[in-house]
Amino acid sequence: MPAGTAGWNSIGRARRPPRRQRPARRTDGLLKREFDCGRLRPEHVGQQVTLGGWVHRRRDHGGLAFVDLRDRYGITQIVFDPSTGPKAHDLAGDLRAEWVILVRGEVRLRPPGTANPGLDTGAIEVLAQQLEVVNASETPPFAIDDQVSAGAALRMRHRYLDLRRPGQRAVLELRHRIVKLMRDFLDERGFLEIETPLLIKSTPEGARDFVVPSRLHPGQFYALPQSPQQMKQLLMIAGLDKYFQIAKCFRDEDPRADRSVEFTQLDIEMAFVDREDVIGLVESLYCKIAAALAPEKSFAEPFPRLDYFDCLDRYGTDAPDLRVDLEIRDISDLAADSGFRAFATALAEGGRVRALSIPGCASLTRRQLDDWTELARGRGARGVVWLADREAGYWGPLAKTVPAELLARIAQRLDLGRGDLAGIVADQDSVTNAALDGLRVAAGKHLGMLDQGRLEFCWVTGFPLLEATADGFTFSHNPFCGMPAGTEHTLESDPASAPSLQYDLVCNGWEMGGGSIRIHDADLQRRVFELLGYSSEQIEANFGPMLRAFDFGAPPHGGIATGIDRLVMLLSDNDSIRDVVAFPKTQDGVDLAQSAPGAIAAGQLAELGLRLKD
Repeated sequence: MPAGTAGWNSIGRARRPPRRQRPARRTDGLLKREFDCGRLRPEHVGQQVTLGGWVHRRRDHGGLAFVDLRDRYGITQIVFDPSTGPKAHDLAGDLRAEWVILVRGEVRLRPPGTANPGLDTGAIEVLAQQLEVVNASETPPFAIDDQVSAGAALRMRHRYLDLRRPGQRAVLELRHRIVKLMRDFLDERGFLEIETPLLIKSTPEGARDFVVPSRLHPGQFYALPQSPQQMKQLLMIAGLDKYFQIAKCFRDEDPRADRSVEFTQLDIEMAFVDREDVIGLVESLYCKIAAALAPEKSFAEPFPRLDYFDCLDRYGTDAPDLRVDLEIRDISDLAADSGFRAFATALAEGGRVRALSIPGCASLTRRQLDDWTELARGRGARGVVWLADREAGYWGPLAKTVPAELLARIAQRLDLGRGDLAGIVADQDSVTNAALDGLRVAAGKHLGMLDQGRLEFCWVTGFPLLEATADGFTFSHNPFCGMPAGTEHTLESDPASAPSLQYDLVCNGWEMGGGSIRIHDADLQRRVFELLGYSSEQIEANFGPMLRAFDFGAPPHGGIATGIDRLVMLLSDNDSIRDVVAFPKTQDGVDLAQSAPGAIAAGQLAELGLRLKD
């Protein structure tokens, strides 16, 4: 409802309606729920039962009052008849949506022709004899119904109401089952669930930390964990060789649609294992979860393996959506002879000319092509050169300037047939990767390839250990990632080429998790820290305890962390992480239900030895 409409104030927020007074009239006695609202069946006919729940809908017909009573388990129809329960019938006239009531009555079959096959309880109804109003309710700001849309901010502000909707409740039930299956699966294989601290030391391992000031140690701070990385490695050194945890993690990151400042992951670490042991365990777990909890979805076993660099060449990303059967092609050698200025400029600057062929899209409108061009520009490209094979021949800028024989060779390289379209981007790999990855997914969506009934898992391996920066190197994933045996010399001869034992699990274009076989040698770990630019003092301050632990016998070990929020999102066909957690935060980290973050009292700041700057 727009601002300015009756019941809304000038800034679009709903005015608080007058509080409805609780009716004074009630039946005598204190009822207690015996059955939930999804349980009763014809075999219960004739029984006296007590139900409790929320009024989902109320209607009057032929002197009778009908209430659909709802709880977490379902809906049961309650009938109020003045001839069998006059006091209850009288009180039922006051009932409104979302009032909490208790009802006692007799189960009976619905009259012929009135059964509701859409409800599990649709064959029966309860003839009310007693009614107790537990609590009245104000008019909800949105209907408690999956078919009724409401804005995300409004739903988050009233999350306790949003969670009454069957769809939202089903997601949390799915989440519970996923986590329970994870626990049971790992317990059966000898893993121990071990909790690690939430107040830890801040270390430079990736994103910004959330910091917590210490009252007892003025000027000192804890950090909330981005992951339990060092602690789970210490558990391996302690001999607890099979660890897991449903871990809460925190990253003070800038807003991104696919990230949350607070998230939950399945954290696993194992000693005396190699990469195949970890991959095999997690693949078995994910296959079991998908088969048990999303049987309507198809997936292939074993999961395919993709090399990191090959992945970038073919898909433009290290997290490809394999449902999209389109691959990027390199036409740099052909483009070099084209005389096309944009291609020549990119090649002279050390870039490449790469393209994506899109079947059946030669006749897209100019507006559709402009939309895709803007998508590529939003990812850094200077533009997209379009080439189409139409009935009248080739169409696009290249058709006007490139010799016919060379144009035919480009089309052959791209498998461009009659009716097909190609988008060509010329730039540095980082730009062509991002632009063509975005174009590939958009084209896949246009062609109907993004089938939600398919789970296209894959493992990505072959990551570099380090990534070059203007100031030296940074870690590709984390600074604890190990290297294949016999490759340690590359840290001295060519650090940029140093390989890693990192592996990522990807599904439908989402990075589901990542892990590695770890470094378990103190000298090698120190050398990696040095290449990352840490001084001896910084290494000691941030990682000293773990390095000293290595001196007391560290076994080879490795593990993985997989995102539970993203897995629930994928299996429930949700598009947002916010819809798969009980109390989500907005994209910029605000909890609308609790009005957090918020200011704290000056006295609390003083106790912590803090003062806000103007």
